[in-house]
Order: sequence, then structure tokens, then C-alpha cells
Amino acid sequence: MPRSFRPRGRGPIPRPAVAVLLCVVAWGVLAGCGGGSGTGTPARSTPASPDTASFSGTPPSALASSAASAAASARASASAAASSASARASEFEASVSADTVRAAATAQRQLKNVPGRGNALSEVSMQGLPKERTGGVLAVLVTITNKTGHKASYAVQVDFKDPSGHVVETRFVGAENLEPGRKEQPIAFSRAPAEPRLTAYLAKAQRY
Repeated sequence: MPRSFRPRGRGPIPRPAVAVLLCVVAWGVLAGCGGGSGTGTPARSTPASPDTASFSGTPPSALASSAASAAASARASASAAASSASARASEFEASVSADTVRAAATAQRQLKNVPGRGNALSEVSMQGLPKERTGGVLAVLVTITNKTGHKASYAVQVDFKDPSGHVVETRFVGAENLEPGRKEQPIAFSRAPAEPRLTAYLAKAQRY
């Protein structure tokens, strides 16, 4: 009896071979998605350097230089202002002293032995002068009015006191041979520092 005949050909592919083939295909797809680097590792983007041309503002060193320049300018302005104020004060004192130095010396002598506050307080008044006018000097305008019916001379003592009531400085002014009903207005000023702030008081007024 003749044997049955089966054509020669390839049989079914073994399962292990199929698994290997699938792995190879999957690896190829992953490699293609990685941008062709050949290593299978995704490419990393490199951060770009910032564009400093788009920045606004001043570098720290320039800011410091600008601040130093402004401070120097402020100091120079303050120094110039102080110098100018000092010059104005000196001019004011000189103009006052030229007119009153002799009368002040006479008034001081006349008040040396006067008891109490004198006999002419009602004939003397005081008013502060604006520092803009005096160059920053503390000064008071002393008004001496002859309220008698005859010619008279006057000696006045002005004390400058601090907030505690302590006499820091004493000045003298006067008027000589003042006609009845007439008045004179000498100026008493302090040379003490601006601080502490002083107040002028009418200490004595004598008619002689």
C-alpha cells in the first residue's frame, strides 16, 4: 500500500521565536521616538543664556556710585548753606554791634548796682525777630519808650534762658537822652548755640 505523501515546507513558527521578534520590533520603535540618538535615551534641552540686553535698571555698582554722588552733592549744598547762613549772621551781628556797643557798655554799668528789676519795666517791651532776617541768630527787638515828661536815659538787661530756666547768656542795651514820648529800638541778640532753644526775658530796666 503506497505511503501517504506530505509536501515539504516550513512548519509553524515556534512560540519562542515569535516573542523574540516582537521584542526586536518594539525596541526599534522606541529608538525611532528617541530622535535617532542611537542610545534610546530621550534628548534633553539645554537652557539658553538670558538675553541681558532686555534687562532694565542700573547695575549695583552704578547705583552705589549714583548714591555716593548724591550724598556728596547734598553735603556740599548743606555746607554751602551753613556757610552762607554763618556769613549772614556775622554781618547782622556786626551791623548791630557797630550801633550799640557803646550804649550796651553804659547800660551794663548803670545796672550794676540797681536793686530788683529797676524802675522802668513799664517803658520797655520786647519782640522776637525772624531768623530769616538775622541770618539764624536769636535776636529780640527791644522797644524803649520815654513815657515821662522830661528827657531820660535807659539801661536794659535781657537774659536768654534755656528750657529749664537757667540763664545761658545776658545782653545789655540802652537809649541815651531820649526825648519825652520818643522811643528807640535797639536789638539784643544771643551768640549761644542754636540748641538748646533759648528764650529772651526782660530781666531789668532802669531809667536814669
